[in-house]
Amino acid sequence: MAIHYEDSDLEIHRFVVGPLDNNVFILRCRQTGQALLVDAANEHDLLLEMAHALGVRQVVETHGHWDHIQAVPQLRDAGFDVAVTPADADMLPSYDQLLEDEGALEVGRLRLRVLATPGHTPGSACFLVEGKPILFSGDTLFPGGPGATNTPTGDFPTIIESLERRLFSRLAPDTVVLPGHGSDTTIGAEAPHLQEWVDRGW
Repeated sequence: MAIHYEDSDLEIHRFVVGPLDNNVFILRCRQTGQALLVDAANEHDLLLEMAHALGVRQVVETHGHWDHIQAVPQLRDAGFDVAVTPADADMLPSYDQLLEDEGALEVGRLRLRVLATPGHTPGSACFLVEGKPILFSGDTLFPGGPGATNTPTGDFPTIIESLERRLFSRLAPDTVVLPGHGSDTTIGAEAPHLQEWVDRGW
């Protein structure tokens, strides 16, 4: 059960699951032992085992694409509340709570801020750990560019606006970005390339 990121207040565990190598993150408050799972993507047996072992109280979804929600029914059946934004709620087989932009989730003594970042899907959201340089970006931001928008749910100008207005203009350069697939990056590494992404069109 390796720790992907840690400081004196929190630890983050990452599990790579499913055919598209989705990142599933568990954010755990070290002071209380309470935790939250980001994106119940796949391999529900593993996620249930880790959720119970690490004190997960809630599941949040960054968006409703199929590869990020395959384990939602099993986690709900096991008693975990699942939350998603209103705009993507119909993409899930079931859910318990709706997430509002700028809302806050309590994870023990940690607070997770909901940032609406539409573009990859209408209801895509990122989650910022308040007071910490940590952002769970789902499929909104990756090393090297935004998430794909060449799908029925995607819109390129919208995701560019989300990146510029909700992330790059707001977050410190040292903010660690934990995406829905692949490796970590930082706001400082990605923000200077925004115009390049606009010019290339994806």
